[in-house]
Amino acid sequence: MAQQDLRHWLALNLLFPLFSSRRSYQLLQYYGSPEGIFAAGEKSWLEQGLSEQAIKALSSPDWRGVEQAQCWAEQPGNRIITITSKSYPSILREISDPPLVLYCQGYPALLKQHQLAIVGSRNPTPSGYETAHAFAMQLAQTGFVITSGLAIGIDGAAHRGALQAEAKTIAVTGSGLDRIYPARHQELAERIRQNGLLISEFPLGSAPIGRHFPMRNRIISGLSRGVLIVEAALRSGSLITARQALEQGREVFAVPGSIHHPNTRGCHALLRQGAKLVETVDDVLEELENIISIQPVYVRKNSIQGPDLPEGDYHRVLSAVDMAPASVDHIVQRCGLTADEVCSMLLKLELSGYVYLSSDGLYSRTV
Repeated sequence: MAQQDLRHWLALNLLFPLFSSRRSYQLLQYYGSPEGIFAAGEKSWLEQGLSEQAIKALSSPDWRGVEQAQCWAEQPGNRIITITSKSYPSILREISDPPLVLYCQGYPALLKQHQLAIVGSRNPTPSGYETAHAFAMQLAQTGFVITSGLAIGIDGAAHRGALQAEAKTIAVTGSGLDRIYPARHQELAERIRQNGLLISEFPLGSAPIGRHFPMRNRIISGLSRGVLIVEAALRSGSLITARQALEQGREVFAVPGSIHHPNTRGCHALLRQGAKLVETVDDVLEELENIISIQPVYVRKNSIQGPDLPEGDYHRVLSAVDMAPASVDHIVQRCGLTADEVCSMLLKLELSGYVYLSSDGLYSRTV
């Protein structure tokens, strides 16, 4: 793409949030190109119903910001892709409001490979984290690029699972690529930059504000052949991603869980609405086998791993703890031992890795 053409694409992108991607796309359809939008003039803009603020912004493009973005794109590993570029993924171009510009760091060629999104709670249970990590590893080994949103929790587990499998992963961010969020994922973002791809539709310098994340989610689902939800509350960004995936004609998968844990209620709601119940990787591959050449992989049921249990009542206490979080009182009622005995044994079981103590004082089995 000619630098002059890219300049006008970037100038249009820098009008966000004054112009949404949908509104910019409408203007592009009318005027034919970004340059045509800026050249139209005030009379034409008024005929299009643009506000005084929008007209002022179009009259004075941020050329300094454009130059900064172009300098950024000239750095090794950085690239800016517009919707008219051959490098732009056709599957993303098909959604109702595709991003017009993608800022990329890493390997842009991954955008055209088959992707599977894995998203979920930012505060998962240890079991949920391990499940997302394991699914990401095995799905990556079948040939899928694992796509997620770089958030803490399930997103991070998905990215790390793919990286551990020495496979590729794509992180779609809710901020400019020069402002990695969350800050604790700087190291993870660098690993993805070196072994996968970071992308964003937001101009450089954009902060990670709330309204960005539903927009980011439509890109996650739009890039992917299917979306796997691992733990999600009833009101969560993961359900927004699932809804967007359905609207985009993507497959939606959900991992069931305990009826007692709020993190599984979103998944159960999706299952009631027709999402496919997933217990193993093969459950995902069966739905997508016509898309990519894959070899079925059976995931063995999770089993307790760790040092041998002491003799006696430890087995009795452990059998009273399951995947659903339970209080000490409930465990005492189930096993019939005294509270002192149960607390002492739970401590040893926790240190040995058999049970997990949550921040709200509830115990559950580890995977």
